Amino acid sequence: MTLYISVGFLLLVFSAFFVFLNHEKFGKTPNSEIKTQFSEHNNFYDGEFQNQSNTPSMTGDDSMVTVFWNFFFNKNENSEPKETLPSVKTDLKSIPLSENVLVWFGHSSYFLQIDGKRFLIDPVFSGAASPVSFTTNSYKGSEVYSVDDFPNIDYLLITHDHWDHLDYETLLKLRAKVSTVVTGMGVRIHLEMWGYNPETIIEKNWYETIPLTEGFSITLMPTRHFSGRLFSRNKSLWTSFVLKTPTKNLYLGGDSGYDKHFKETGQKYGPFDLAMLECGQYNKNWKYIHMAPEEVVQAGKDLQTKQLLPVHWGKFSLALHSWKEPIERLSVAAAKEKLPLITPLIGQKVSLDSTFQSTQWWKELQ
Repeated sequence: MTLYISVGFLLLVFSAFFVFLNHEKFGKTPNSEIKTQFSEHNNFYDGEFQNQSNTPSMTGDDSMVTVFWNFFFNKNENSEPKETLPSVKTDLKSIPLSENVLVWFGHSSYFLQIDGKRFLIDPVFSGAASPVSFTTNSYKGSEVYSVDDFPNIDYLLITHDHWDHLDYETLLKLRAKVSTVVTGMGVRIHLEMWGYNPETIIEKNWYETIPLTEGFSITLMPTRHFSGRLFSRNKSLWTSFVLKTPTKNLYLGGDSGYDKHFKETGQKYGPFDLAMLECGQYNKNWKYIHMAPEEVVQAGKDLQTKQLLPVHWGKFSLALHSWKEPIERLSVAAAKEKLPLITPLIGQKVSLDSTFQSTQWWKELQ
């Protein structure tokens, strides 16, 4: 009898696990027909998208088991803030369309209103950068916005399909507010599975330019990273965006290790009025897929940007460093190179037409 109970329990556990892994939040992988279409591009071969440079996923001496053990059980005691982060609740719906503004929501989520058009980049408002709500939670104070706070969005931009950039719950709630989605190849099938109208989705490869409306265009450019929402990797493309508007030239960076693509992009599309670059979640074990803070400054110089807004920090802890180490190191490195930083509070409105008075608001926090 005990054997039957044990077997029954194991079957129940495996069944529950199977059901969980088949939840639509994990998205969908491309079928053979789609892979055949992708194979026409020179950055897709052996069934996967490829970086421009050889990019091993692990670069240190630690094993994958050690990395996972350290992440869950051996984190820096300051990996998360001990206090509630300060924030500002801007009424996004009441901002006149004549204003050119940016609002950062922590990590890589931000809102742009430029020359009468509204853009939303990598929105994550579910409270977790994970398929389960009890891991990788957002910091206290960083979740002051919800989808209900947003006006209608002209263009939703998704850099890649990782959980901290493509958030299932947020995307479901946003559907009725989004006119057009722009993303890299392969992300479309996730969105279609989640009920997005295929006619509203534009997916492209690196170096392809999308004319939007008069005076606006988006060009997808390489990053050095990877993709995947479960066990399979690199079935969809990771990207950055060059956004040209009638009055601005912006670089919207996706996750990336340092590489030649920054200088290439700066030479071809720069100089930029503002660049958004990842700052945080780096580690010696994956140094080719995320940048150290000093490399972020070099990337900004390569891009020939006038100002830099650091993102990919201030909301989730995805590495072992303390939560504010990235912005502290970046501030020092940027000052040495005389690269102006924009460092708003979460939710604070930043005018793109005047000088923003940044503060080092994190300094007094533990």
